[in-house]
Amino acid sequence: MSADPGVSLDPADVALVRALQQDARRSNKELAAAIGLAPSSTHQRLKRLRERGVLRGTSPDIDPEAVGIGLQAIIALRLEHHEREAVRAMWSQVTGLAEVRSAFYVGGDDDILLHVCVRDTAHLRDLVMDQLPALGAIGRMRTEIVFDHVQHDLPIYVDADVPRSQR
Repeated sequence: MSADPGVSLDPADVALVRALQQDARRSNKELAAAIGLAPSSTHQRLKRLRERGVLRGTSPDIDPEAVGIGLQAIIALRLEHHEREAVRAMWSQVTGLAEVRSAFYVGGDDDILLHVCVRDTAHLRDLVMDQLPALGAIGRMRTEIVFDHVQHDLPIYVDADVPRSQR
């Protein structure tokens, strides 16, 4: 779900989003103190940001090895067919795979990039040799092993007083 394009964020909303990116586990009282608002006002703002689609959920930062993930890879797919329905069907199938952590529909040489998490090389081999080809018309597939990665907070580019529709 994407946020309503007409959603505007005031300075307190922006401060709240930044505070959540730093540590989303903080209590409402701690968030309120961090942004200089009363806890009741902060609670209402959180509720409104969720309702408007600005805040889309919570995700814990899990150590991959602790849950049996021994290998991560990026898989680039070039589809044989580029009709809208063919792309939609493939997108729906690949984004439903348990191994796919994130997916990107891109322009350029490749059509879809998948960040996958697997147990080991045998699991990755089965994914690229059996599961993915079984989904349909893939013209080319390239696999890159991930040695390490960093994920940063989202930069906040909004002008807090200007609605998105006017930017």
